[in-house]
Amino acid sequence: MRSAKTGTYHDEEILGKAYDARLMKRLMTYLKPYRGKVVLSIILLLIVTALQLAGPVLTQIAIDKYIAVGDMNGLLRLALLYGGILFSAFFISYLQFYIMQWIGQNVQYDIRMQIFKHLQRMHLQFFDKNPVGRLVTRVTNDVNVLNEMFSSGVVAIVGDLLAIAGIIIAMLYYSWELALITFLVLPFLVLATAVFRRKAREAYRDARAWIARINSFLQEHITGMAVVQLYSQENNTFKRFKDINSKLRRANFKSVYCYATFFPTVEIVETLAIALLIYYGGIRINIDILTFGELVAFIQLVERFFRPLRDLSEKYNILQASMASSERIFLLLDEKPQVSSPPQPKTIDSFKGGIEFDSVTFAYNEGETVLNDVSFKVEPGEKIAVVGSTGAGKTSLASLLLRFYDFQQGDIRFDGVSVRDMDPKYVRSFMALVLQEVFIFSGDFKTNIDLNNDAISDNQAAEAARQVGLADFIERHKNGYQTEVFERGATLSTGQKQLLSFARALAYDPKILILDEATSSVDTETEMMIQKALEKLMQNRTSIIIAHRLSTIEKADRILVMHKGRLREMGTHKELLEKRGIYHALYQTQFNYFQKTGTDD
Repeated sequence: MRSAKTGTYHDEEILGKAYDARLMKRLMTYLKPYRGKVVLSIILLLIVTALQLAGPVLTQIAIDKYIAVGDMNGLLRLALLYGGILFSAFFISYLQFYIMQWIGQNVQYDIRMQIFKHLQRMHLQFFDKNPVGRLVTRVTNDVNVLNEMFSSGVVAIVGDLLAIAGIIIAMLYYSWELALITFLVLPFLVLATAVFRRKAREAYRDARAWIARINSFLQEHITGMAVVQLYSQENNTFKRFKDINSKLRRANFKSVYCYATFFPTVEIVETLAIALLIYYGGIRINIDILTFGELVAFIQLVERFFRPLRDLSEKYNILQASMASSERIFLLLDEKPQVSSPPQPKTIDSFKGGIEFDSVTFAYNEGETVLNDVSFKVEPGEKIAVVGSTGAGKTSLASLLLRFYDFQQGDIRFDGVSVRDMDPKYVRSFMALVLQEVFIFSGDFKTNIDLNNDAISDNQAAEAARQVGLADFIERHKNGYQTEVFERGATLSTGQKQLLSFARALAYDPKILILDEATSSVDTETEMMIQKALEKLMQNRTSIIIAHRLSTIEKADRILVMHKGRLREMGTHKELLEKRGIYHALYQTQFNYFQKTGTDD
């Protein structure tokens, strides 16, 4: 099976077979918790099928036994019986439909929970290579398609097949000659169905392809709306969207045309069969081989015979879509996380915060090394600054510490214990990361600080906000910490978002603090406001500071200088300047820049 990470938006075009036994067997495992209700649903379906077959039989009896001899009392009794059967069939059908819809909704819930749980376990490189839109489609659209199969697909197909089998038996019971006449028109129906399946398959594939394109276009251009408006590209963007939307409409029209052609064709074939029955049946009535009631009953059976055939053609598209969606979902679920917990994870008693990189080599993509044989130690409570030009591997160090990615060679140890021997969730539990680009969730200030962690009290969240200088801003709002915060912090300034991220880190009281250029987008006044909080926060905590501002770098206990994925220099600010090496060059470049612009101390 192909790896999900190699997919593109063309994955939306996956069709496969209309029925794939391998996929169906796997899908059926989701019905195991509800097998009792599935069995009940099938039993109810059998009862409904039997009740539906009773109609033609009662019609034949009414005509031949009561209407023909004028027995109105007997006809009334039979009519009441027929009404009772119809009412019973309605009630049982309602119950069967409700049960299957209930099963479908629960299976849909289970699959969504499984996918989301799986996504939370995946390594970050998986998300680097899989667009968000595609993953959202898996959890929403594809699961909805499977819901349709479970609620009105599989069991309904079983019901249709049972109905066809029962009707064929009844037709042969009444008259095998009339049954053969009915079957004479079936080759035309088989031919029409084959053409319909081929055309419907092509239409479905085209529609899926253009839906994928329109989803991709919308995601990209809504996210980048600021750029679209900045460069006045609204008209050009609208024209491109109109073109894609028109092609999607055209693809859907193909599907409409298939159904608009196929169903009348079935009606024509059915009408032809009934016409032949009326002609041949009339001849047999005249020679007293067949009664009028039997002919009417047989015609009703033929009408019931073609009804499930039409339904099966509709179910073909449901199966086609379900097989495609299930294949895409299973491709995602079969993707194994590169970073996972060992069978027997270790923990650290009295964790102090020591870090050791031992000959670590790492590449995001094979053959493209980002870190090469990096080794250093950080003592508990030490403040380490990591500097280097863009692409030197600074952020990769932080990502490996947090177990977002797995390294290829060497080892990383906390207090002497390898990160590979610990559960990644446990490793992250004693660390906090503050990024340059802060992600703010929709909700309120408090939930953005504690992230719905019940272990963090309201007072702790407020204290964290106070320490970073954000409390005054929050408390100026009428609802204080319950004030609504929009998605991505749309109403907050860059500085306010970064202060909120600092408060989040403080509230979790980490043993190790990682700052990834966390103050690079903050103005000097705001930076000064958080420096005191930072100094207090870093006390008795191991700190890794990835930064380029001189004020932050100079205060570090040691500075690591990264260059092209290698650790080239290490020492204090003074020691590195005296070496007049890479750090000296970086320092002079930034010092001259800040001297000219006046943007730093």
